[in-house]
Amino acid sequence: MKRLLSVFLVAALTATTAWSGDQGRHHERGGDGSHKSLFVTVTSDDNMTQGMALVLANQAIDRDAEVRVLLCSDGARLALGEPVGEELKPREVRPQQLLQRLVGEGATVEVCAIFLPNTDYTEDDLMEGVGVASPGDVADYMLSRHVHFFTF
Repeated sequence: MKRLLSVFLVAALTATTAWSGDQGRHHERGGDGSHKSLFVTVTSDDNMTQGMALVLANQAIDRDAEVRVLLCSDGARLALGEPVGEELKPREVRPQQLLQRLVGEGATVEVCAIFLPNTDYTEDDLMEGVGVASPGDVADYMLSRHVHFFTF
């Protein structure tokens, strides 16, 4: 448990250092004027892991970063209309609510291409604003120089 908490703290510190600026202002990383993009993959079924991934994604989008979220395996269940997991303290929100906020803020949110064909779910079961990823499109995005990765 201590190791898991340490991983979260390092991820949060890294994200805060990389994305934050003076008094909440956004600074470009590297000074080359390129925009920032965050690519977050969530495969875990752990409520706190999902929550931390989506908290960081929301922090990035609040700092004007382009955010793309890929939900795979157990993580893809977040994209379904049915409630998943318990509310997380201190804000009393579920990871799905954090995901819905990202969609509302313009993030690209997708389930992996193999999730639906290997479950009993269809695209109609996905929450509004969530699509199905195209592997080629995701690969192109991942190879972009300005994309930073977090995997949970």
